[in-house]
Order: sequence, then structure tokens, then C-alpha cells
Amino acid sequence: MEQLWAPWRLAYIKGPEPEGCIFCTKPAEGRDEENLIVWRGGSAFVMLNRYPYNSGHVMAVPVRHTGDLEDLSPAEVQDLWEAVRRSVRALRRALGAQAFNIGVNLGRAAGAGITDHLHVHVVPRWAGDTNFMPVLADVKVIPQHLQDTYRQLREAFQQEG
Repeated sequence: MEQLWAPWRLAYIKGPEPEGCIFCTKPAEGRDEENLIVWRGGSAFVMLNRYPYNSGHVMAVPVRHTGDLEDLSPAEVQDLWEAVRRSVRALRRALGAQAFNIGVNLGRAAGAGITDHLHVHVVPRWAGDTNFMPVLADVKVIPQHLQDTYRQLREAFQQEG
């Protein structure tokens, strides 16, 4: 069985609880580059994960605050999956992603770090994208700075229109 370890996420897990819902407060601030929001659609948006499993790890998020997939309207579900589809396309174009892990953790027992606002993780993958660092040193090497990834993805999303 393969395992995807992310010990560097401990800073997020042990860090202070943010005030309010980041998926509500960050988009409302209107500072997309600072908040790593790479795309906005009708009722969904895409933002980079500050504690990524891999370079380019993004989250597609419905604008409306809900932690339950069943609460979304059909139009919101369509917009959310359009955001996922656009993310895959942008990650292929900008970073040359070869494959993807795409998933939703509904509820704390499922592993959701943020339980009150549904979001879909889109994690780009490449052949051989793990190495000895996480295994021997509990260190994950993210080869690209988040701001550089932001600029590349923002451009790729803009090319799509």
C-alpha cells in the first residue's frame, strides 16, 4: 500500500486556530495574490493550499459557507466541479502535472481539517515525486515557492478565460 505522508503539515495542525472561516474571509478581502486565490467563478473559486502535499496543491471551494455536500444546489455542484476541471487543466498547462489525487474529506472523522466549509483538494502528481527526504528526515521538499506557483497558475487560468 502506498502512503502519502505530509509531516510538514504539523505546523498547520498545531498552529493557532484562525478566526472565522478562511474560505469566507480570504475571498472577501479582495487580495487574491496575497491569499493565493488563483481563480474565481460564479459560485466557486480556487486557491493554493498554504500547506501543500505537493507543488501546485489547490483547493476548489464553493463560495457559500457549508460543510455538507448535500446542501449545495445543482448549480453550485456544477460550478464546484467546473473549478476542479479548470484546476486540472491549469496544473497540466502550468506545471506539467502527469496525474492527480482529487478528494473531499467530509467531516472530522474523514480527515477534514476545516469541517464547516466544503472544499475539494486537487493535488498534482508526477512519476517519482517522492524521494528520500520525507522518509529519512521528515522533511518534504516543495521545489517551488508558493508565489511563483501562484503566478504560473493564475496565468494558466486566465488563458482559459
